[in-house]
This record gives sequence, C-alpha cells and structure tokens, in this order.
Amino acid sequence: MSRIAVVDGVTSPLAEAKVGVTDRGFLYGDSVFETLRTYRGVPFALDRHLGRLSRSAALAHIELPLPLPALAVEVNDAIALAGNAESYVRVMVTRGSGELGLDPGLAGAPTRVVIVTPLEPPPASVYERGIAAVTFAARRSSDGTEAVGAKIGNYLVSVLGMRKARAAGAAEALIVDGAGHVVEGATSNVFFVSGGALMTPPEHDGILPGITRAVALDVAADLRIPVTFRSPPVDELPRFDEVFISSSIRELVAVVSIDGADVGASAPGPVYTKLLAAFRARVLTG
Repeated sequence: MSRIAVVDGVTSPLAEAKVGVTDRGFLYGDSVFETLRTYRGVPFALDRHLGRLSRSAALAHIELPLPLPALAVEVNDAIALAGNAESYVRVMVTRGSGELGLDPGLAGAPTRVVIVTPLEPPPASVYERGIAAVTFAARRSSDGTEAVGAKIGNYLVSVLGMRKARAAGAAEALIVDGAGHVVEGATSNVFFVSGGALMTPPEHDGILPGITRAVALDVAADLRIPVTFRSPPVDELPRFDEVFISSSIRELVAVVSIDGADVGASAPGPVYTKLLAAFRARVLTG
C-alpha cells in the first residue's frame, strides 16, 4: 500500500479511509495540520513539524489526542508501512465530531489522521526556469484572532488565491494583506533579494513560520548572506533582483514573474541558486 491513511490509529488504503460527516474538520475547517516529506525515507524535521502542530493546536484550543512522541511513532510507522521510496505526509487533528453548531463544546474526542502518499516533487525544470506568480489581496481566516500564525484547516483564502494563479497560468499566489504588504504565498513563505541581501516577512506579521523557511534562514546565515525581516508593499515588487518561495514539498523555487512582469532577469538568480544547493546539502546530511 503506497497510499494509506491512519484514522485514529486504524490504517486503511487512502481511497477507503473515512471520517464522519459531523466531524468539525469537515463542517467548519476546525482543525490544524502539518505537511512534510521524507528524504531517503526519513521524515524531515519531524520533531519541528509536530512541535508546530502542537503550537497550532494550542492557539486553536484543540486538544492533541496523543503525546507528541506517540504521534511521531504513528507517523514513522505509517511511512514504513506505505513503503514508498519517498513520501508526502500530512498529519491532521480536528476538534472531533458532535452535534451541529459552532460551539466547540459540542465536539467529542479529537480526530487524528495521518496520510502518506508517494512524494511527487516538482520537475527539474521548475528549479531550472522558475515559476510565475500572481498577487492576491485577502484577509486570512486567522488574521486578527488569537490563532494568528497557526496552520489551520480553513484554507479558503489559499484556495481562491491558487484559483487566480491557475487562471493566469501561474503556479503560486502571493498574499497581500489589508495594509497592502506581501506577507507569504498561498502555500509557501516568500523571500526577496536586493543587492545580494535577503529579506523575508517577519513572524509578527502573522505569517505561518515555515519549517523550510527556518532551515533556509539557517543556511543563509552559514553563507553569510545578510537577512532583514520586513513585508514589502506590493508596489515595491518591481525593484527586487530575485524572489523565491519555500515550502516542505517544493523546497525553494524561484519566482521569475509576478502579475505578468519579469522579476530581475526573469530567471533563477545567483542568491537563490546558491541557497538551493546549500539547502539540499543540509537536508541530505541531516
């Protein structure tokens, strides 16, 4: 079985896995989750991902159904059972099922789901040529709430952003907040390069603090690349020499056009290229 799901400890082929229609994750997006991948069959930064899952759950006031060490065992066992050369893994915890209504007290025990499928990373051409992106003005569902920064299941903003991107022939949407600043991608964190220096939006702007983003920043420090933390106004985008995004599955990917306008030389730039090589060396050596 290369595509499996483990629902509350019960394993089945992914196509046969079931969650009840009264589960709040289905009804309201009342859930938290993590997405990760393996390198050489080992889940990358599993402890960091599960730590972030725990923080997201705390922000959303969802009780984790298992201690993190037990959840890590469940993830590792699922990866081994799936038997893929490399795996995509999604770990999800919902508030659980119960009577209809928004009151969180109506939920019973939390539901936990681990999904494992074969990893399908972008083709080599994506890293060689880069991707197009669009800007998408939106208020994210957790903005202005105590759950800001949590990785929650309500992804409607990202879905609509990706719909706009696909309609334009692009591969990512860059989210522009209510103040007109670019804060992150629909499914990624974002970096900007000017004069050889790196800039990325700060966590206090409500971004999801990505695990891949954190590793990329560590690598940048090793390479002595200067880094500042700021969310640029959307009208500053034309001045950057390079733009790239980061995510667990895609690693680092250069953005070579935004809203139809070229970024820099409209090709992956030298800072991105150096970071990608160093990032891959880091993750493959642990």
